[in-house]
Amino acid sequence: MRVNKRLSQVLSSSPKIPFNDYSRIIIMSDCHRGDGGFSDNFSVNQNIFFAALKFYYERDFTYIELGDGDELWENRKIERIISTHSDAFWLLSQFYREGRFHMIFGNHDIIKKDPKYSKTSCKSFFCDSINAELPLFPEIRIHEGLILDYLHAPIQIFLTHGHQADILNDAFWKLSRFMVRYIWRPLELIGIRDPTSAAKNNERKSKVEKRLADWSAKNNQMIITGHTHRPVFPQPGEGLYFNDGSCVHPRCITGIEIQNGSLALIKWAIMTRNDRSLYVGRELLEGPVMIEDYFHIIQKSAM
Repeated sequence: MRVNKRLSQVLSSSPKIPFNDYSRIIIMSDCHRGDGGFSDNFSVNQNIFFAALKFYYERDFTYIELGDGDELWENRKIERIISTHSDAFWLLSQFYREGRFHMIFGNHDIIKKDPKYSKTSCKSFFCDSINAELPLFPEIRIHEGLILDYLHAPIQIFLTHGHQADILNDAFWKLSRFMVRYIWRPLELIGIRDPTSAAKNNERKSKVEKRLADWSAKNNQMIITGHTHRPVFPQPGEGLYFNDGSCVHPRCITGIEIQNGSLALIKWAIMTRNDRSLYVGRELLEGPVMIEDYFHIIQKSAM
């Protein structure tokens, strides 16, 4: 009951972003950008992320970050994270400058929901290459949810992080942050996994996914989340709950693309050519599937 109420509340308060068949959108989440230390899970994939983001920037995509972009449970200050991954933040700032960047907060960066925090900590950053302060995300508004409003049919795609279906990481997030910051982070450095994390505990992960899928089915509402780090891409008739995966998979990152009126699950990874040289490549995992195909399923469910 609590999960249904929370998700419905976020849906009702989410701003709408119109899109059509000419729109290009890439949705990623759970980058968990850190300070470059041993527990910075993003560091392994930072070059893959930058290459993927550059691909989308050059092709006029809008980038939507679906929560937990920055690891602000293990790290107290975002300034160190921005300094460590300044190349990624520089590229994100270019998206934002052109009106092609939207950020949603998750549980690990829930502090961003405070407008004062985003206005001060996300306003600018120091660029080493030119030895000067540059605008980052001045006046950015960071939301708990967004709605992609499809202009070609009465269908909406609800975007949120998904921690609302995980009580430990939602209602009791301050307790969970304390545990992560002072107990599980030190233990992670010696190889012990955090059993309270939905991303690292398969049983908890499945429960969270079921709650999200049940809410989606009950409300006939397409929803894309992150949080569990496990990609989900149903075919028409199999459900309306999607998950974009994460940017901290071993050796790859995943995301969901929206273009030409369709959805697709993609993977970016280090790949090998026939001459054994390496490159960062894009692989289609699922789709593309037309959005209207899901719309027809919703219509039938409503009848």
